[in-house]
Amino acid sequence: MAQATIIGSGPNGLAAAVTLARAGYRVRVLEGADTIGGGVRTHESTLPGFRHDVCSAVHPAALASPFFQAFGLDRRIEWIRPEASYAHPLDDGRAAIAWRDIERTAAALGVDGSAWTSRLRPLSTHIDGVVDFTGNQLLRLPRDPVTAARFAIRMLDQGTPLAARAFRTEEAAALLSGVVAHANSALPSLAGAAAGLLLAALGHAGGWPYPRGGAQRIADAMVADLEQHGGTVEAGAPVSDLGALDWGDPRRGDLLLLNTSPRLALTHPDVPAGYARALRSYRYGPGAAKVDFALDGPVPWTNREVAHAPTLHLGGTRDEVWASENAVAAGRVSARPYVLAVQPSILDDSRAPAGKAVLWAYIHVPPGSDLDPTESITAQVERFAPGFRDLILAHHAVPASSREAVNPTEIGGDISGGVFDMRQALRRPILSPTPWRTPMHGVYLASAATPPGPSVNGMAGWHAARTALRDAGEPATLADLFD
Repeated sequence: MAQATIIGSGPNGLAAAVTLARAGYRVRVLEGADTIGGGVRTHESTLPGFRHDVCSAVHPAALASPFFQAFGLDRRIEWIRPEASYAHPLDDGRAAIAWRDIERTAAALGVDGSAWTSRLRPLSTHIDGVVDFTGNQLLRLPRDPVTAARFAIRMLDQGTPLAARAFRTEEAAALLSGVVAHANSALPSLAGAAAGLLLAALGHAGGWPYPRGGAQRIADAMVADLEQHGGTVEAGAPVSDLGALDWGDPRRGDLLLLNTSPRLALTHPDVPAGYARALRSYRYGPGAAKVDFALDGPVPWTNREVAHAPTLHLGGTRDEVWASENAVAAGRVSARPYVLAVQPSILDDSRAPAGKAVLWAYIHVPPGSDLDPTESITAQVERFAPGFRDLILAHHAVPASSREAVNPTEIGGDISGGVFDMRQALRRPILSPTPWRTPMHGVYLASAATPPGPSVNGMAGWHAARTALRDAGEPATLADLFD
C-alpha cells in the first residue's frame, strides 16, 4: 500500500489527508504544534472556561464548499446559523446589518435598498456558480459563465474608484466596505472586491455559520474520519527540512503534501532552480494582530441590533475603512483601525461561563509588526459600545510578529497565505493550470498559497490530493470518495 505524508493539520491538510485515506493510501499527518487544527483551533487562552478560536472563528465558505458538502461537515458537527450574518456599527448609534434575508437588509438600507439587492441578489441566488468560479483555479472555464460574468462586473463596480459612487448612504457604503476589507489589501482593489462580494453573497445565501463549541470542532471531525480510514495524526512533530524527512519512496507511489508555506518546498533536495526562483518571488502580505477578551457580560452595543450579529466590522464609514487599510498597505497603522471582531457567545453558551462572554478581534498591521493591538481594539469597541472596557476580565494579545512562531505558514503574521491580489490570484504560487503540483516527483502543495487561496473550505487540499491521484492514474471525484 502506498503511503502519503501530509505536513500540517490545518483544514487543507486534513482535507488532503481524508481524501487520500479514502482513496486507499496509508496516511500520516505531521503537525508541528502541540495541538491539531492549524487555523481551526480553540483554546482557553485567557481564563478557564473561556474558549477562544486561535485563528478563524466564523466560516462563511465552509458549508458552501464542494469538498465540505461531500464530506458532510454540516451533519458531523452542530452549526449555529445566525439570522444576522454581520453588522457594521457607526457613530451616533447608527448601524447597518447584513441579515441572511436580503429583503430585510434592503428594507433597512432605505434609498440604497435597491442598489444593494441589484448587486448581491444575482450572486446569492446563484451561489453555486459563484463558489465554482472563485473556488477553483481561474485558468479554467467556469461551469456557470453567466454568473461568473456578473461576478466580474461587480468586481469592477466595487474594486475600482467606481465603488465610491455605488451607494448614497453611509450605512450601505460601510456595510459593503467592511466585508471587502477582509482581504487585507489596499482599497479599492479588484481582489478585495472579489473576496468581499463572495462573502457578502454567502451572507444572503447560507449565512455566516460557526460551529458550536469553537472552530476546533472542524478539525476534530476531519481527524475522526481520517482515523476511521486508517490514517494517523502526530502533533508536536515540526518539519523544517524536507531533505531530512523520511516520507517514503515516490517511485512506488508515495506522496508528500505540504499544507505549509511554499518556502518549505525550497528545502527539498531536488527542487529545480527555476521553481525555487518562483517560490522565492512569492509575496507575503500584511499581518494580523489579534486579541481575545474574556468579558464579565455581553458587549453593551449602543445600537441593540448589533448584538444579534456574531461577526462585526468596526471601522466607521467607508472612507475610514479605506483609510485604515491603505495605511497598512503603506506600512502604518491608523489611529482608528478597521477591527474585525466576533462575539460567538451571543449564540453559543459553551464558549464562556454563565453570564460571561468572549470577544475575538484583530486588526491588520504591516508585516512582522510587534504592535500590541489591545488598546487600539479596545478603543474602537468602546467607540460603539461605551462601557466595554469595564467588562474586561482578562485578555490575550498575539502581535503579528508572534504568529509565525505559533503557525509557520503565517509569514510575518500573514493569515492569508500570501498577498491576495489579482496577480497572485492567478500566480499562486506559480502560473499553471495545476499549481498544486511541484516539479519534485510525488510532492504537492496543499495550502492557502494555492488556489483558491484563503478561507476555511478545504478546497486547496482537495485539489492537491485530486491532482496527486490523477498523476498516479487514479482519478477520483468527490462523489467517488464521499458518496
